[in-house]
Amino acid sequence: MEKPIKIGLLGAGTVGSGVLQVLRENAKEISLKAGAPVEIKSVLVRDAKKARPYMDGLIVTDKIEDILEDSEIKIVVELMGGLHPAREYMLAAMEAGKHVVTANKDVIAQFGADMFDQAKKQQVGFLFEASVGGGIPIIRPIMESLTANRITEVMGIVNGTTNYMLTKMTELGESYQSVLKEAQEKGYAEANPAADVEGLDAARKAAILASLAFNTRVTLQSVAVEGITEITPEDIDYARQLGYVIKLLAIAKDSPEKGVDVRVHPAFLPKEHPLASVSDVFNAIFIKGNAIGEAMFYGRGAGSRPTASAVIADIVSLARGIVSGEVHEIGVQVLERKQLCPIEETVSAYYVRLLVADMPGVLGAIATAFGEEGVSLNSVIQTRKVGDLAEIVAITHHVKHRRIERAKRTLASMPVVTRISSVIRVETPPTSEVE
Repeated sequence: MEKPIKIGLLGAGTVGSGVLQVLRENAKEISLKAGAPVEIKSVLVRDAKKARPYMDGLIVTDKIEDILEDSEIKIVVELMGGLHPAREYMLAAMEAGKHVVTANKDVIAQFGADMFDQAKKQQVGFLFEASVGGGIPIIRPIMESLTANRITEVMGIVNGTTNYMLTKMTELGESYQSVLKEAQEKGYAEANPAADVEGLDAARKAAILASLAFNTRVTLQSVAVEGITEITPEDIDYARQLGYVIKLLAIAKDSPEKGVDVRVHPAFLPKEHPLASVSDVFNAIFIKGNAIGEAMFYGRGAGSRPTASAVIADIVSLARGIVSGEVHEIGVQVLERKQLCPIEETVSAYYVRLLVADMPGVLGAIATAFGEEGVSLNSVIQTRKVGDLAEIVAITHHVKHRRIERAKRTLASMPVVTRISSVIRVETPPTSEVE
């Protein structure tokens, strides 16, 4: 057996402690698969005096220099989270000739180009399997297993908190605020849940997946984002009646004509779609390729041990390379600088819920208003009374987003329309080209 490969761990929180635990539990199997013993030598923490589990026999420090200047340490594993100083520490580790493993979706989504360029310049490995999907293998399958494909679409449920909340709203008919409180009590949602419920966490992952799948660079700023904060029990109930479930989806599509379309938003998803049955805190990523057809990757998208599983897989991959002398840097291979599809030009069907005056001729006036803006209606139903008002639900045919926005403005100006309660995309494939 080769001499041990030493690791410097940055951060000993939820995921860091999981890595320490799993490395100890499965030390024999991991060493055999890596070709050498894999050992944590030093751990960087904010408070070096604080007692932590799984730390016996390790060097615990609050100084990054203790890891960067240690020639024995070959791999630095960053699990601190956040942009700073995590980004700077990873760049410095590469500058010091050390390979880097990270689960940091924030850094990859916003500064991925810097990280990949540095890895290439320093000729070190840079792996980030755990940055998307927790324990679900998805980064390496896209970059290696599916390289024979031209991937045209990636669609996923990539945030466990919002999927848990929408699952509870669907199963129990509870309100958004009620399920948010429950998610916070269970530890699924933070005290400040904005990153999850407003779609930012999913948007970071969407940027990473689109970059990898389409061989281009997509930044967080390029992703159109909408969260679940406006979803109501009424929307959930209408979705059920119409044969759909509501999911927060990360969607990336690559079209030679329209460019790369990357967005995160709630959507009506047909109940027969494979993603529709993904419930609770589970994640899943659905991929379309011109050779494989359709494939789906499913599992736990977060948590200490599932994420640790992905982190350790990257460690083992690098360890094998160190043993063989053939470690390769990993980055986004930019084959083409592809244009981005503006959100106004994206295409979808839409569910629209309105409160209107309960009087003859209103349905016709609503249909006319949609038609004047080039929005064709698939169905319109008047479902129930709300006080002295009527509630109307319309499902459109596929239409460009700019047209639905114009229709919303027209409807809002009509005296018979009291409120536009909801506008949610319906995720089904178009049956014809949309002008």
